[in-house]
Amino acid sequence: MVEKGYKVKVDYTGKLENGEIFDTSIESVAKEAGLYTPERPYEPLEFKLGKGQLIKGFEDAVLGMEVGEEKTVTIPANEAYGERDEQLIQKVPKDAFEGADFEPEVGMVILAGGAPATITEIDDENVMLDFNHQLAGKTLVFTIKVLDAMEGCDDEEDCECEGDGCGCDCH
Repeated sequence: MVEKGYKVKVDYTGKLENGEIFDTSIESVAKEAGLYTPERPYEPLEFKLGKGQLIKGFEDAVLGMEVGEEKTVTIPANEAYGERDEQLIQKVPKDAFEGADFEPEVGMVILAGGAPATITEIDDENVMLDFNHQLAGKTLVFTIKVLDAMEGCDDEEDCECEGDGCGCDCH
């Protein structure tokens, strides 16, 4: 049974409530859903459970699963990417994009001040930037299959191999 601190390897498919797939670790699913990107590696997701590397609802779902087990879970927005925050929507003068190496388009994701923002609206004078995560405010449905799980250690000092390069990924 998967416990906190375990190194876990899973395959997953994430959908919106309407069934639209937004992410997957499985190449054939990505191709079927029209999401396939040749540059992206489609491989199982590996993480250490309980370290906050993933959204809370996903980690909570994996906790207690067995290797080989598959389940589908519904994760509310507050356990995923949070609720939408209207304060994260900003109006920027269109001339701020003069000299940029791209022409702003609705739907485009850009880096603004080091943070990703989606262009949601463009008029004659302004560009609206939404800094909310694209999945903020959405309930997500994940199908998760645990492929492997092994007990890990928190750091090199706790590791039984005492840091001798055994390949346990603790150090």
